[in-house]
Amino acid sequence: MDQNQRVVVLVEETEAARKALRWAARNFLRGADSITLLHVHPSTRSRSRQKKLRLKGFQLALSFKELCNGIAEAKVEITVMEGDQAASIVSLVNKIGAATLIVGLHDQSFVYQSATAIFGMRSLGCRILAIKQHSTVYDAELSQVEITPLRSEQRASFQVFPCPMWKKRSRRRR
Repeated sequence: MDQNQRVVVLVEETEAARKALRWAARNFLRGADSITLLHVHPSTRSRSRQKKLRLKGFQLALSFKELCNGIAEAKVEITVMEGDQAASIVSLVNKIGAATLIVGLHDQSFVYQSATAIFGMRSLGCRILAIKQHSTVYDAELSQVEITPLRSEQRASFQVFPCPMWKKRSRRRR
């Protein structure tokens, strides 16, 4: 792990997101890390609604920032974006060159919702730490699911014949 890494934490109005950040603060994040708290709210045409959603997202991110106070010398910044959640996450992570994306998994998580999310995760240049709390465990045990892209060696190309001989049917003469 690098001494000074860039980490993006997805900020959502769920307990799973808070617990993921708490877990990361205890087990993963180090001093001098650069942490971006990202909240994405849906697009709306109404300016007043857009303003309210942006303010609500910023206030939510501020409450998450308090959880980062125990990390010495960590640089914490807040980013609130509007639009599709998966596309916004991919855009920001690739733009700032983050090493890790931390997500709290829950039933409505963007990871489960769309093909856009799956396609976007494949184009991320970082690892994803998806943290989920077990619902049946009483002592609040968390599990970490790490999603990393699989890298395989370049395979030698081979020629594909348009009509393989084993599929060729011989015509019978009558």
